[in-house]
Amino acid sequence: RGTIQDFPGADPLKDVEVLRKAMKGFGEYLIVCRNSPLVSILLWLIFIWPVFQDLIKDLKSELSGNFEKVVLAMLKTPVQYDASEIREAIKGAGTDEACLIEILASRSNEEIREINKVYKAEYKKKLEDSITGDTSGHFRRLLVSLAQGNRDERETVDISLAKQDAQILYQAGENKLGTDESKFNAILCSRSKPHLRAVFQEYQHMCGRDIEKSLEREMSGNLESGMLAVVKCIKDMPAFFAERLYKAMKGLGTKDCTLIRIMVSRSEVDMLDIRQAYVKKYGRSLYTDISGDTSGDYKKILLKLCGGSD
Repeated sequence: RGTIQDFPGADPLKDVEVLRKAMKGFGEYLIVCRNSPLVSILLWLIFIWPVFQDLIKDLKSELSGNFEKVVLAMLKTPVQYDASEIREAIKGAGTDEACLIEILASRSNEEIREINKVYKAEYKKKLEDSITGDTSGHFRRLLVSLAQGNRDERETVDISLAKQDAQILYQAGENKLGTDESKFNAILCSRSKPHLRAVFQEYQHMCGRDIEKSLEREMSGNLESGMLAVVKCIKDMPAFFAERLYKAMKGLGTKDCTLIRIMVSRSEVDMLDIRQAYVKKYGRSLYTDISGDTSGDYKKILLKLCGGSD
C-alpha cells in the first residue's frame, strides 16, 4: 500500500551517475524517489565506503533546507531513519515528545526490536536509558513499555477476557476517584491489537463513552497524547497518520519535521491508505494540501512521495 515501490530494472550504477550529474546541474534529484531503501542499500554496497561518504558529502554541499532533509532521509533504511529521528527528539535541550509518541506507538514488535539494535549500535546507549533520562513519571513508563516491543501478537480474541480488561480500565478511570494510570499502561501496551479493539467495544457498552473520550477526561499533557496515540494506532493506523499530517500543515507555519518524517517513513508502507483516510476525514486531498503548504523542490519531492491526488 505504499506509493514508492521497487523500480523494475533499476540500475544502481546508472542512478549514481544521475545523482552525480544532478549535482553538476543536470537531471533531477527525484531519482531518489523511484527506488526503495532496499535498492538504495544495494547502491551503497556496490561502492566502497569512502565513495559513499563522498556521495553523502556531495549531497549535503549541493542541497539545503527541507529538501536536503528529505533526500538524506530517503537514503537511510526505515529502521535507521526511525532511530535517528528518536535520537534527534531526545538529544539537546528539550524533548520532541510528539515524535517519540508517533514512532513508538505505531511500530510493530519486530520494528521496535530492530530500532533498539540500531540505536544501541549508532549511539552507544540503550534506547530505554535515553528515554528514562529524558522523560519522567507515567509518561516515561508509557514510552519505556512501548520501547520494549512486547505486545501480544495473537490474532484470536476471547470476548470474556476483553470484557475483563474493559472492566479493569473502567474501574481504573471513570469509576474511580483519580486515575490508576498503571492499569491503562499495562493493558494498552501489552495486549494484541484485535483483543484491544474488542476491549474498546466492550468499554463503550459498559461506560457509555468512547475510550478516547475517557482518556481525555482522565489524563492530561504528554501522557494523554501518548495514550491517545496508542489507541488511535490500534483503531486505525492510516487515520492516525492522516491526522498528524493535517495538524502539521494546519494554521500558520508548517511542522516540517513531522511532515517529512511521515511522508518518508510511510511512503513504502501505507501512504495510499493514509491518503484515503485524509480525504475521508478532512474532505480534501493530501496532495492538494501539500501543494498549498510547500514550495520548490521540497514540494516536488513530497508530492512524489504522496504519489498522486485523490
